[in-house]
Amino acid sequence: MNTTQRRAATCLATGVVAATILSGGAASAGVSGPAFYVDHQLYRTVGTPTDLSSTGAPAHAWDVIYDLGGAQMNVATAAPGDAGYNGGRWQVHALSFPNGYSAALAAGDLDHDGVLDAAAEISDALASGAAVDTGVVKQFECPAIPLNHARS
Repeated sequence: MNTTQRRAATCLATGVVAATILSGGAASAGVSGPAFYVDHQLYRTVGTPTDLSSTGAPAHAWDVIYDLGGAQMNVATAAPGDAGYNGGRWQVHALSFPNGYSAALAAGDLDHDGVLDAAAEISDALASGAAVDTGVVKQFECPAIPLNHARS
């Protein structure tokens, strides 16, 4: 590529970036509001176009996010700073509720705040049979960003 071609490519790339920013693309780049819970704390994330479902990575390479099927926000088992946190590599486990979400909430909401918002609460709902882990539905990567810095 000669100097003129390099300058043209640079100008084109700069124009694309500027157009994206001016059109609001940077603001909608995938940064979420509240997205999931970890240990009673709300986290947000940055949506990424990753699908790592076919990598064959071992189970210990992932942290789990439980997908509650829209009944409430999802619940993850780890976050930055936790021992063994896998850096935002997630294995999504879908949950079903044979007797309804309210039965799972009654079985698992240990702190009585109206949501299942910790892995221990999900575990209790699973152990009671009020929630059923129907298996892994996706594996992907995205960061876990606390909405505030106070974790209980």
